[in-house]
This record gives sequence, C-alpha cells and structure tokens, in this order.
Amino acid sequence: MRIGLYPGTFDPITLGHQDIIQRALELVDRLVIGVAINRDKSPLFALEDRVAMVREECDRIVAKRGGEIVVHPFENLLIDCARDVGATVIVRGLRAVADFEYEFQMVGMNRAMDDSIETVFLMADARRQAIASKLVKEIARLGGDVSKFVSPTVRDALVGRFAR
Repeated sequence: MRIGLYPGTFDPITLGHQDIIQRALELVDRLVIGVAINRDKSPLFALEDRVAMVREECDRIVAKRGGEIVVHPFENLLIDCARDVGATVIVRGLRAVADFEYEFQMVGMNRAMDDSIETVFLMADARRQAIASKLVKEIARLGGDVSKFVSPTVRDALVGRFAR
C-alpha cells in the first residue's frame, strides 16, 4: 500500500488545499493529512478546530471521489511524522516560485535525514494559485467575502471567529 503524507497547518483549509488533496489521492492508496502544531505560528483556530475542519472537508472529498484519507495531527519533525504514519511520499503543493525555494531547502534536509521518503510537488490549479490561508484570514477579518477561497463550512467558521 502506497501511503502519502500531505502536511500543513491548514489554518484554515482552503479550496487550494482541497485541490491538492483530491489530486494526491490519485497518486497514493492512503493519504494522511498531517495537521501541524507549529509553535512558531499563532494559528487563528485551535488544533482541534483545524483537525475537525480538515476531517469534514476530507469526508466530503472521499464521499464524492472515493479513496482513503486519515487526518493526523503532529508536532514532531515532518520526516518523523512520515515515518510514524508509514508514508513513503510527502506531498507538497506549490503556488509560486517563492514556495519552491522554501520547499527545495526542506526536501534537501528531509532527504539528508531519510532518503527513502520521496517528496512530490503538485502545482496548484491555476484557479487556486493565489489562495493562501494567511490572505483568506485577512479578508475575513476585514469583513470581506471569502466564499471563493474556502468551503461554506470554513467560511462560516471564519465569520464566526471574527464576529466575536
């Protein structure tokens, strides 16, 4: 069984993330969505909320397309998380050249720690390339409409968070 790991903070999960998830499902038998606990970031949503949102969106994807998705929170090194879940492939989404520079460095470090785990890059769909969780949160915080960037469930969570 080929297991892939798609890691991220998913704060919140966007339509861009969902595009990568759907396409990654075509490459692996099981896709683990690693929801990162990153102490260097101050997430808008608590880990439990992010996991719940990711799980809900992934359940919709599986119901529509099939496949197997597991949502797995993690706080350790990405390469250790990949080993923990039995992944042989790490899936990363790329939007622009700036993403590539960071990801290129990450791949080098991960391969130095474990060269048996490959990293596969999927380019964001052209319609989704501009979507970034950080920008979605900013639009929502300022009262803008984020419905082109996130699902209705996530939109409602954002509206609820900023209505407080």
